[in-house]
Amino acid sequence: MKIVVCIKQVPDTNEVKLDPKTNRLIRDGVPSIINHDDKSGIEAALQLKEKVGGTVTVVCMGPPQADVALREALAMGCDEAYLLSAREFGGSDTCATAIIISTALKKIGYDIVITGRQAIDGDTAQVGPQVAEKLGLTQITYAEEILKVGDGSITVKRHIDGGVETVEGPLPIVITVNGSAAPCRPRNAKLVQKYKHAKTITEKQQGNLDYTDLYDTRDYLNLVEWSVADVNGDLKQCGLSGSPTNVKAIQNSVFQAKESKTISGSDREVEELIVELLENHTIG
Repeated sequence: MKIVVCIKQVPDTNEVKLDPKTNRLIRDGVPSIINHDDKSGIEAALQLKEKVGGTVTVVCMGPPQADVALREALAMGCDEAYLLSAREFGGSDTCATAIIISTALKKIGYDIVITGRQAIDGDTAQVGPQVAEKLGLTQITYAEEILKVGDGSITVKRHIDGGVETVEGPLPIVITVNGSAAPCRPRNAKLVQKYKHAKTITEKQQGNLDYTDLYDTRDYLNLVEWSVADVNGDLKQCGLSGSPTNVKAIQNSVFQAKESKTISGSDREVEELIVELLENHTIG
């Protein structure tokens, strides 16, 4: 069983700042973490590996410094790590990102692809489903727990409005996991030491290596880094040129209370309040 988890390194929400000129996130100097929902995806993959065996491969698209997220994932128990990094990938929207990731997944191979439901720096929840479409696979979204795998199918409990439901899908498949699923396990101390000096080719070129001989004798320290050519990507579908999303304007809604209303909490008054809010488009 080959399980592939797609993760994203995101800015720590406590340190988020916007460039006033471009309205883009300022990432330089801001602490980065593995996206919360993606950590839940890692945990789901590791739990599945413990049940049925196989390997867990983690894939991250981002700048060279995203290799920190890969080392963290390996220290949690993942078996392989791939970094998709190239200047041409910069500025990709969800569509271009899904195309790049799906081309890489075709080269890596998979039985199950797991992603977090959404990223805290975008909140679109679009990449996972778009990857499924690009690969032509069935998708199960809002997953809370993978219940069982066998006979070419998988059974998943998913959270929906009003409750939960249990669904079954054929393999191979793409699953997006909620952040409310089982929390990710901490890093294993032995694995932290094992992958402490794991680096991508870019990182090895930029820094002074104290343990050069280790990379020749211990292959697991060489993190795989792929560019556009490595994933057989089309430059027209990468970065800004491959991103059809255009942000026309950003508006902030400021609510100012000019009056207040007190209700008793009875069903009738609550219902009347909801109807009123819907009619004046405050909600809905």
